[in-house]
Amino acid sequence: MKVLLTGAAGQLGQALQALVPSGVEVVATSRAQLDLADADACRAAVQHHRPDWVLNAGAYTAVDKAESEPQLAWAVNAGAPQAFAEALALAGGRLLQLSTDFVFNGRQGHPYAPDQDRDPLGVYGSTKAQGEAAALQLDGAKVLRTSWVYGPVGRNFCRTMLRLHASKAAAGEPLKVVADQVGCPTSTLTLAAACWRAIGCGVSADGPALLHWSDAGAASWYDFAVAIGEQAVAQGLLSRAAQVLPITTAEYPTAATRPSYSLLECSASRQALNLQPSHWRAALADVLAQAQ
Repeated sequence: MKVLLTGAAGQLGQALQALVPSGVEVVATSRAQLDLADADACRAAVQHHRPDWVLNAGAYTAVDKAESEPQLAWAVNAGAPQAFAEALALAGGRLLQLSTDFVFNGRQGHPYAPDQDRDPLGVYGSTKAQGEAAALQLDGAKVLRTSWVYGPVGRNFCRTMLRLHASKAAAGEPLKVVADQVGCPTSTLTLAAACWRAIGCGVSADGPALLHWSDAGAASWYDFAVAIGEQAVAQGLLSRAAQVLPITTAEYPTAATRPSYSLLECSASRQALNLQPSHWRAALADVLAQAQ
C-alpha cells in the first residue's frame, strides 16, 4: 500500500513516520515538497504518485493567527482536502483527513459524538470544518478528529510548559495557566497508531467515515500544566517545577475564541479501530520519556 503523507515535518508527521506498519510505502512530504496552500500542487501530487491513501496530517494550526490570515487558513485547511478529494476521485484512492475538536462550539457540557453538527467558533475551526465537508465528498474518505495534540518534538503545549516550568522555577515566579477550558490532551504517539488503524493497517478500512480519537480522561490546561511539571521532575527532565496558578479564559485574552469544553466521544471509534486508549497521564509519561 502506498500512502502520500502531508505535514511530514510536523509533530504528528514525524510520529507517523516512526510507526509505519509493515508493507506500507510512505511518500513523505513537508511544505518544501508540497505546499498545501497550492491546490494545483495537491492535485499534481496525487496524479504523480497515485497513492492508495492520502494521509493529510498537514494543517494551518495557528489558531489565533488564523483570525488575521483567513484566506491562507482556508487554502490549507479546506482547499487542500478539496483538491485531494477531487484528484483522488479521478485517479482512484482514498483520503484520511485529520481534524479537530475546534469544529464544535464547546457549549454542551458533555462529549461530542462524531455525528453531531459542526458549529465552530473561529476561523481555524471554520476552515477545518469546511475541510471535513470537502474530504467527505470523496467516496470512502475518512475524517479523524482529535484534540489538544502534543508530542516529544515540534511546537506544542507540553514543550512550551517544560520551558516555562524551568524558567519560572529558576526565577521564583508562578506559572499562570487557564483552568476553565476542558478537553483531553492527545499524544502524537497514540494518535499516529490510530491513524494507521483508520486506513486499514490492522483492521478493515471500512467502517464509519467520521472517527474521534483522543487519549482517555479529561483535563483543563491547568491540570495538564501541573502534570507536565510533576512528571518532568519525576523523570529527571526538570530539577523542580514552577508553582502553577489557575486563571480564567477572561484573564488570558486571545484573538480567537476557544471552546470551553471540547471532549470528544470516542467509544464507538475505539471499537471500530479495535484500539484501546491510554489515559492522558500515561501517554504524557511516554512522551516525556522520549524527550529525554
